[in-house]
Amino acid sequence: MKNVKYYLAAVSACTIWGSFSFVLRPLAGWPAIDILFYRVFVSALLLLGVSVAGRRAAWKADQRRYRALTAAEKRGLAFQVFGGGLFLTGNWYSFIFVLNHISIKAASLAYLVCPILTTVLAWLILKEKLSRGQWVAVGLSIGGCLLLAFNRLNDLMYSMIIALSYAGYLVSQRKNYGIDKFLLLTVEVMFSALLLLPFYPGYRGPMPTASLFYILIAVIAIFYTIIPLWLSLFALKRLSSSTMGIILYITPLLGFIIAVAFFGEKVHLQEGIAYSVVVLSVILFNWMNPAFADKGPALAE
Repeated sequence: MKNVKYYLAAVSACTIWGSFSFVLRPLAGWPAIDILFYRVFVSALLLLGVSVAGRRAAWKADQRRYRALTAAEKRGLAFQVFGGGLFLTGNWYSFIFVLNHISIKAASLAYLVCPILTTVLAWLILKEKLSRGQWVAVGLSIGGCLLLAFNRLNDLMYSMIIALSYAGYLVSQRKNYGIDKFLLLTVEVMFSALLLLPFYPGYRGPMPTASLFYILIAVIAIFYTIIPLWLSLFALKRLSSSTMGIILYITPLLGFIIAVAFFGEKVHLQEGIAYSVVVLSVILFNWMNPAFADKGPALAE
């Protein structure tokens, strides 16, 4: 039970993301690309400000750690930072577009598919091992997702784009190079902002004038971007990418409940059965996960 705090960090991040529709739906009147621009730019400025003002010692320590890395490790860290920025940018835009212009349930479906993709990618790329019971859980989750996607191929297509981008992000962040996680997140989001900056003049809409827009963007930047991303990176210090991916099921399950209970999206028997199967797979996967009990390798704080 020595990994409890890492589990709590992962669960907290996924719970926060599951309630995202509460602040994103009021922004449905603005283009998804504008929401993305302001979300990333505000997040980058906040992260940079905190890092410069309060984490100078960490910057200096990370400079020393970076110089001590081998050439191969430096290349791996570069991929982690720049690849992470690319994956995050694609994930944020696709999620905002689908949630506001397709449906909450379609966005939730993405995060049902994502844990499966993350688990398979972690097994293929990172060689993370799964027990037989965990493979049974993965099989159950695949069955639940296929049942949910039946006759909804359009939703599945959008969901796969969201899922692949975030699964790629989780897998790319698993390797630990001893770099401070907050500073790593700062550089990744700054890179995302630099990627988007050239597109801002040509693709942005009219400058928003409603104060509600800027209030919600600030909430999204702090509570739905910086905090949960840092929590997820913290969790990945001890939890495997596949475990983190399965815990991610909390996000679509909570999103599904909110879509039905608060936004009036109708639920069918088929969907209820599918989500029940997914819940069962989550319980089984984590019950069979030795990482919950084992300490695992110590990683740099």
